[in-house]
Amino acid sequence: MDLPRYGYQQSLEQRSGQPQRRPVVIIGAGPVGLTLALDLAKRDVPVVVLDDNDHIGSGSRAVCWAKKTLEVFDRLGVGEAVARDGVRWQCGRVFHGEREAYRFDLLPEDGHKMPAMVNLQQDQVEARLVRAVQLDNRVELRGRHELIGLEPGVTGVTLNVRTPDGIFDMRADWVVACDGARSPTRSLLGLGFAGQVFEDRFLIADVTLAPGARPRGLDPERPERWFWFDPPFHRGQSVLLHAQAGGLWRIDFQLGRDADVEAEKQPERIRARVSAMLDGAPFELAWSSIYQFACRRAERFRVGRVLLAGDAAHQVSPFGARGANSGVQDADNLGWKLAAVIKGEGGEGLLDAYEFERMEAADDNIGHSTRATDFISPKSALSRRLRRAALDLAPHADFAKALVNSGRLSMPTEHVDSPLSTPDQEAWASGAGPGCPAPDAPLADGGWLSEAMAGRFTLLAFGWPVAVDGLPVVTLPGEGLAARRYGARPGSVVLVRPDAVVAARWHRFDAEAVQRAWARALGRPNG
Repeated sequence: MDLPRYGYQQSLEQRSGQPQRRPVVIIGAGPVGLTLALDLAKRDVPVVVLDDNDHIGSGSRAVCWAKKTLEVFDRLGVGEAVARDGVRWQCGRVFHGEREAYRFDLLPEDGHKMPAMVNLQQDQVEARLVRAVQLDNRVELRGRHELIGLEPGVTGVTLNVRTPDGIFDMRADWVVACDGARSPTRSLLGLGFAGQVFEDRFLIADVTLAPGARPRGLDPERPERWFWFDPPFHRGQSVLLHAQAGGLWRIDFQLGRDADVEAEKQPERIRARVSAMLDGAPFELAWSSIYQFACRRAERFRVGRVLLAGDAAHQVSPFGARGANSGVQDADNLGWKLAAVIKGEGGEGLLDAYEFERMEAADDNIGHSTRATDFISPKSALSRRLRRAALDLAPHADFAKALVNSGRLSMPTEHVDSPLSTPDQEAWASGAGPGCPAPDAPLADGGWLSEAMAGRFTLLAFGWPVAVDGLPVVTLPGEGLAARRYGARPGSVVLVRPDAVVAARWHRFDAEAVQRAWARALGRPNG
């Protein structure tokens, strides 16, 4: 597909010579910045997005988009296109040598609008987000605008911006840094970025197979995630395989910490590795890259009126598809909170809650990523023996399957200690509790619960309707799939936040209790 551009144009600030005050300025036009811009625009908050480039980045980069992220995209108007045009999958297989160690299913139960995972190259996802932004007159996307200075103040932020026509200042009530792992914004704030940088190097190769070729039983009609430990075609290392849209296959080869990067970049070396993996089947090399990665995060996600999201705030390994997905979920978590503060509907404590919740999510993802990396690339003889034992036992013992770690696939973090949640006051036997993601379910009219909640505070009433002033209510059966997923019974009610997180729940409806929990979830517990 043709990728859209967002070419440079002079802004009003430049033409007038006077700084203009903007409610929100987002730095960075990647998936995270664009998602946040669309979210704020749909809440009628005007946004300016600054990017130092004027086009979408090349190469597939992130490819796996998890169910929660797809639900966010769906609310913003691009989810169905991503799910339609990408490769849907939910099953994976892990091999030791050529023997299967175990397999898994990410979504064994039906009844969700969005699939467990969709593989679609990052540039294709960004293209859909850029087009959606360009169609929304509440978002101004400015290419070739580079942030070079930042002066946070009590009531706003002054930004110093460089363009092809020179340098100018602009002002914002709020700034959100979505400008990647090398974030200029984070550097200008002087924030530390602590964690572990891993020495292992990995090769990405995107390839197209010749028509009809099915090496190793690859079937584009039945896409799965395949991961090999110590395969015969790449001894002593690991290999990951994913199907992508457009007939591409993504292959990640572990190269080891001592790899000669310049030699491994040579096309003939890459082709030799891919050919061995594909049993000599003909293929075309579409794109390749060599990468190292880190697991680390910023010491703060909020400095006054400047907030960080995505890779500007945290980095993880690519195993488990946690990077881009957690960044989009940062935007989902922040958008409604920032809009509520700007409109005077919520207290500034909402933004402290953003920092609390998303630092918690970053630590969760970093922990999963670090453990996966340690298993994939053991650093000691003892670790290697333990890994070998787990892989040998996995085909025969369920407990060993849990020890094999090729990257735990992205799942949203449960914010059970969130200051915005109202703890249960009575026993619940099961279901999504306060701080947990709100599950989707089909509705009787053929729609979906995720659609009915529509990115706003919603009260779910199980069994019969209830009413609370100003709060939308969705009435659901007191028994059935939705009730099971929420642990509800006839008469139960559940308050859900705009980012589809459970805020509170009760087995008996009490309008005053709902109002108190709603106020708490808006960061104003005293009304």
